[in-house]
Amino acid sequence: MNLRNIMVWAILLVLLVALFNILQGPRPAAQTNELTYTQFMDNVEAGRVREVTIEGQSITGELSGGQAFRTEVPADARVTDALRQNNVQITARAPAEGGMNLFGILLSWFPMLLLIGVWIFFMRQMQGGGKGAMGFGKSKAKLLTEKTGRVTFDDVAGIDEAKEELSEIVEFLKDPSKFQRLGGKIPKGALLIGPPGTGKTLTARAVAGEAGVPFFTISGSDFVEMFVGVGASRVRDMFEQAKKNAPCIIFIDEIDAVGRSRGAGLGGGNDEREQTLNQLLVEMDGFEANEGIILIAATNRPDVLDPALLRPGRFDRQVVVPNPDITGREKILKVHMRNVPLAADVDPKVIARGTPGFSGADLANLVNEAALLAARRNRRLVSMAEFEEAKDKVMMGPERRSMVMGEKEKTLTAYHEAGHAIVALKVPAADPVHKATIIPRGRALGMVMQLPEGDKLSMTHQEMTSRLAIMMGGRIAEELKFGKDNVTSGAASDIQQATRLARAMVTQWGFSEELGPIDYADNQGDVFLGQQLVQQSRTVSAETAAKIEREVKGLVEGGLNEARRILTEYNKDWEAIAQGLLEYETLSGEEITDLLNGKPPVRNTDIPASGEGPTTPDSAVPVIDDEDEDEVSAPGGMEPRPGPA
Repeated sequence: MNLRNIMVWAILLVLLVALFNILQGPRPAAQTNELTYTQFMDNVEAGRVREVTIEGQSITGELSGGQAFRTEVPADARVTDALRQNNVQITARAPAEGGMNLFGILLSWFPMLLLIGVWIFFMRQMQGGGKGAMGFGKSKAKLLTEKTGRVTFDDVAGIDEAKEELSEIVEFLKDPSKFQRLGGKIPKGALLIGPPGTGKTLTARAVAGEAGVPFFTISGSDFVEMFVGVGASRVRDMFEQAKKNAPCIIFIDEIDAVGRSRGAGLGGGNDEREQTLNQLLVEMDGFEANEGIILIAATNRPDVLDPALLRPGRFDRQVVVPNPDITGREKILKVHMRNVPLAADVDPKVIARGTPGFSGADLANLVNEAALLAARRNRRLVSMAEFEEAKDKVMMGPERRSMVMGEKEKTLTAYHEAGHAIVALKVPAADPVHKATIIPRGRALGMVMQLPEGDKLSMTHQEMTSRLAIMMGGRIAEELKFGKDNVTSGAASDIQQATRLARAMVTQWGFSEELGPIDYADNQGDVFLGQQLVQQSRTVSAETAAKIEREVKGLVEGGLNEARRILTEYNKDWEAIAQGLLEYETLSGEEITDLLNGKPPVRNTDIPASGEGPTTPDSAVPVIDDEDEDEVSAPGGMEPRPGPA
């Protein structure tokens, strides 16, 4: 609130206090007796009058008993002589001038002037752009002119297709005649669709920054209020402001808050949210054309939007902003690394390979975590070791070096993880092993990570069966090393993941010769029957269910047998990896290869033993996350970040 508003409110407060005092009336004085002239003269002659005050024809005074009196005397009466003869103290005052003075006039008109002033104040507030007492019907959209902190397409990476779709909007805002000469009309709206953190809002700002036009931003929830009609009023006011600044861009974030399908909730057509949506539809494509106004909206729930919003003439284009691929992740990392001092060993491409499924926000968080870790270690540059640990922390949680593991649990974990690693090295189709560790992280007591060469959009049957064998490698390692009676619950997460994969192979992907390429999945999704949403599910016969269970069990046991064969055949290599883990706790893929070739790992003593892992500039994605710490309690474990399957 500025000084002007404070002064206005202070004046109003003073006026209200004055009005209250006026309406309150004069304070009651001591009771005054009205005497006739005869009574007054009788009291004077009797000596009962102590003092008087003469003001024209009016006399006030006090009797000897203390009573106040007042009387009027005739003009020709000579009362002063009588008063002097009876020793009365006399005070004379000039009579008041006739008529009402200026102060009296203002005082009499004060209530009316006050009402006029209050009316003018509220009228100005209603016209003051929506920030006054009556401005709840005004738009809350913020105007960004991008004079400072301007965002362009150079600041947005990893979504080249989306930028290409939106580049036409930028060209239209810069040169509308280029399209109008051929009769083309620029899309009135673009809907950005994608999971959280992919950069939808940043992309919209980049469009405004590239075009150099005003940028109005507002959230979908800012339209909806308790009062019916307020949201529609804000929509009208927002477009009125946009017309004054055209050409411009209006960006509505999380439009699903106001754009949900009509008729599905309570209240019918009088619902505030539906009234707001109706007004938005009219403003986008109604009788009045809004030339030069481009509406960009973002949502991660396109399935709940009203169909009228998505028709041509409103949101003409639906631009998908997905999670970036490996090339996109590399570009995004380079954007976020601009202001971070990097060591010479940092390779964004390697980090990008090890972060499948990461969104732009995840990658920004990874870079920030690495910088914080380097600062905590008093480093001047952020090295690959910090990025390695930051990535593992974001994906699986911080290391738990304070957790005390007994020698028995440590040995069992080492052989368990070595079993995973040796099977991953020897199966026909698997990603290269990047790291094996027995340092607890999150809920896992140890893990083996594999680094894919690139993003995978599909998996072959051979890759799936190889993965089943890798998952079973830990369980078979415990059985071969310590005996069946000493097998623990550490493979609970491995068994769960293997069962899910095998069941999907049988019921969804048609990898069963007996059942054939038929979809037997339990949940078939939701479908609309008229206006009613119905959950569709498929139930199979008892005979088919038994066949599915036999096929799933056969696939898992096939992986189990393959893991047993590899561990038996390559027993010495398995022992070497397990002993290396017991000694070094963490082994990189290169160090595992050196161990199998008889070379001990070479460690850089300059890096402190605080969980930085290997010194090689690699990055990894966990595919085996096992050795659940609940070995003596309920089984379960942390599931790795799902990548493309």
